[in-house]
Amino acid sequence: MAYKVRFVEPNVHYQRMKAEIDGTIQDVLGRGDLIYRKDLKQFEQNLADFVGTRYAVGLNSGFHALHLSLIAAGIGPGDEVIVPAHTFVASVSAIVLVGATPVLVDVTEDYNMDMDAMERAITPKTKAVMPVHLNGRICDMERLMAAAAKHNLIVVEDAAQALGATFKGKMAGSFGLTGCFSFYPFKVLGALGDAGIVTTDDEEIATKIARLRYNGEDRETGEYHYHGFSCLLDNLHAAVLDVKLRHLPQWLMRRREVAELYRDGLSDVGDLRLPHFAGDAYHDIYQNYVIRTPQRDALVSHLKENSVETLIHWPKPMWEHKGLGLETPQCPETEAICREVVSLPMNPEISDENVAYVIETIRQFYA
Repeated sequence: MAYKVRFVEPNVHYQRMKAEIDGTIQDVLGRGDLIYRKDLKQFEQNLADFVGTRYAVGLNSGFHALHLSLIAAGIGPGDEVIVPAHTFVASVSAIVLVGATPVLVDVTEDYNMDMDAMERAITPKTKAVMPVHLNGRICDMERLMAAAAKHNLIVVEDAAQALGATFKGKMAGSFGLTGCFSFYPFKVLGALGDAGIVTTDDEEIATKIARLRYNGEDRETGEYHYHGFSCLLDNLHAAVLDVKLRHLPQWLMRRREVAELYRDGLSDVGDLRLPHFAGDAYHDIYQNYVIRTPQRDALVSHLKENSVETLIHWPKPMWEHKGLGLETPQCPETEAICREVVSLPMNPEISDENVAYVIETIRQFYA
């Protein structure tokens, strides 16, 4: 159907950047620089500088950032990795596909890992913990890093939805051994297709992931150090991402402005729970603007009937997908979230008028 308010507006995004994007594509293609060229190296350095780490290694997806991080960290069969139950399946798949066991723990009302549950889940087999900074908000990394240090655990941050978010002034992706980001087209920083990156301060880890992404080869010497993968970030994607990175601070400011418009318009509406959480230590960037209501399905239908596009992350708990072969954990908050959440249109391109229309449509539902 034709929506009045789209969830994201990639066509508008492109039109606003058309001259810069087209010029960059023509430049890269004109040079014939498609694989492992200067644009990739330049973007890696600029992204590392933005996050505040020494290194960044470009990959072709956020999943591969997680997967190769676990391999490089030595996580494998017999190891347990604690991960929140409310996350995209790729977080858990990365653990399963290195032969380790994912230990699903519940989340709190801000959709991030419940630290009490995380600490209770630690066993002698626990080798790593994977916090997922969901919807543009960082986990309580002070408590998580303290627990990791106490139990000698590796921390791999799934920061796919949190580029630019901070906790006590420190960027997502700069706390753990690695930070893993996705540049899926609809993320706060999106490529023209899928893409990702790993950030780290550890030179050995950066080198190993850089080799793993290109069939185990050291590109400078031609030596193959181990069997690897084909998941290098394409040079063209890197060049376009580097152009977009310059605009990211402005886009993040706009997301926070849109979030405040929603807050002003919806804070007194019915049983809605809005994603504005306590804590001066947090600077959220609103990758998604997620609201909660027990009337979620009826509200989603109402919004669709009035031409407002929404998205649900995710309509049922991961372990209910039997093909994944996951054990059923005790995660009541995750189960409730799956029944109650819906994400409203959120992107830097959305107009104030369209935000007002979404607000009014929701208010009409509750009226």
